[in-house]
Amino acid sequence: MIRPCEEREFEQIWEIVNDGAQAYRGVIPADRCAEPYMSEDELHGQIEEGVVFWGYEEGSRLLAVMGMQRVKDATLIRHAYVRSGEQQRGIGSHLLTHLRSMTSGPVLIGTWEAAAWAIRFYERHGFTRVSQQEKDRLLRTYWSVPERQIETSVVLADWRDGRIDGRSDNPNFSGA
Repeated sequence: MIRPCEEREFEQIWEIVNDGAQAYRGVIPADRCAEPYMSEDELHGQIEEGVVFWGYEEGSRLLAVMGMQRVKDATLIRHAYVRSGEQQRGIGSHLLTHLRSMTSGPVLIGTWEAAAWAIRFYERHGFTRVSQQEKDRLLRTYWSVPERQIETSVVLADWRDGRIDGRSDNPNFSGA
């Protein structure tokens, strides 16, 4: 079952994020991989900034989380993690499909450039990688991340036949 996460599930969300993020160890630059990957304070900050977490539950156990955040004229998919023992079962696909069905307009996802499996996952779901120049602009416009993270990340987009912030890498869009 896919459902909004509840405030009382904060510990479970935090646990899933940090467990799922173990896949990045040894892949992304060491200076971007803290222990824990995301602190409780960082997660609280993300929620305070408007990230709404949705969960995938089987029985009474939360197996995965994915956040959604509306920023300006786009929706960001944030912090998509599946418990390490539950990966490769299609859970992430179910969550992403569900969240996309709730949005209209452009959807953006940022991930680590070195996380090839994550990039392939989003591309299989219809997202396209934006140009380097557009990536830098989008990360500075829609996210609050350090410069080093901008250097080591990519942005993928589902333009939904639209544009954001007056511009677009959408090949189907012609305009200013």
